[in-house]
Amino acid sequence: MAPLRLLTFTTLYPNAEQPNHGIFVENRLRHLVAGGGVTSTVLAPVPYFPSGASAFGTWSRYARVPREEERAGLRVHHPRYLVIPRIGTTLAPVFLYRAAAQFLDRAVRHGLEFDAIDAHYVYPDGVAATWLGRRSRRPVVITARGSDVSLLPRYPAPRRLIRRAITASDALIAVSTSLKDALVELGAPPDKVTVLRNGVDTTLFRPMPRDTQREALGLSGPVLLSVGHLIERKGHHRTIEAMPDLPGFTLLIAGEGPERARLAAQITRLGLADRVRLLGSRPHAELASLYSAADALVLASSREGWANVLLEAMACGTPVVASNIWGNPEVVQSSEAGVIFEPNTPAGIAAGVKGLFAALPARGATRAYAERFSWDETTAGQRRVFEHVLGSGAAPAGR
Repeated sequence: MAPLRLLTFTTLYPNAEQPNHGIFVENRLRHLVAGGGVTSTVLAPVPYFPSGASAFGTWSRYARVPREEERAGLRVHHPRYLVIPRIGTTLAPVFLYRAAAQFLDRAVRHGLEFDAIDAHYVYPDGVAATWLGRRSRRPVVITARGSDVSLLPRYPAPRRLIRRAITASDALIAVSTSLKDALVELGAPPDKVTVLRNGVDTTLFRPMPRDTQREALGLSGPVLLSVGHLIERKGHHRTIEAMPDLPGFTLLIAGEGPERARLAAQITRLGLADRVRLLGSRPHAELASLYSAADALVLASSREGWANVLLEAMACGTPVVASNIWGNPEVVQSSEAGVIFEPNTPAGIAAGVKGLFAALPARGATRAYAERFSWDETTAGQRRVFEHVLGSGAAPAGR
């Protein structure tokens, strides 16, 4: 049987300058291809930025992203598309589509062949993908991942385009039941949406000698860890605000972003410089050592689709304290995994931490819980979805 040839289309994909950007998309695709019988060419556009212009902070890094690279055995292409900060949200699908169509026309003339488009993030990526699908006469499968259906539909123009993309797509995947419900509310027929949660790589994320990891970081006493971009919705500021109610605890924050200066000032204002550390961005492969060093991971996000950090921590034997938002209760389902807290306030976080530490699960039990979330089921589910849209398989279970 000929392999299934995918064109994976998304702006959420790692590159040489942003190795952690969209790592969850790469991980799912990598496991799908590793299962055999599937190949993929990745089309991952990045915003245009003039080379040599270095006075615009993080934007200048886009000029250094290679036009083409290989990652995990997959060929990845990075054409440029126009982005207008703050005011370009409505036009984003148009600019993205034009850049991708120009690249794709040229690539097809040079021999690129694909059977279906595997798109990630409904807006603007999924919208542009449906236009590419119509242009190339190929079926389109869109994966919803979070704010693309929880936040962006609040705006009239994106909402209209999102609803059209839902109709134009051949199938939809949601990474949590909550996101499926949101897609249905936006007009998707329930049987068009398949829930395929993200898995966890239990080889990469595994328990490491705890004492060794703590010694390397100079840690003692109970340790909390927060991982994620330093942006408001990740809730790092709420976790920091909870620390005065958690005497004796140390908090490590791994991530980088525009909120760093504000968080540093908050740490100073609260007199927590000796107990809260901003570690900066860490390579994905190095996170296992941080998870292993911590006693618990705290996730105080206000929005998530499926928070991969929860399972990564659990796979390292570290339980979690997570806010009661979309997706999290689907990951944290037993005391071995950790606790769900509410309200999502500093007081709620402190209470959640105290509740967990009153009956900390054994690290082996937490690891065993995470092992239930391998990639195998998700990989098989993807194959069923694509086989169905290509007319060679039964309809996937929508769940």
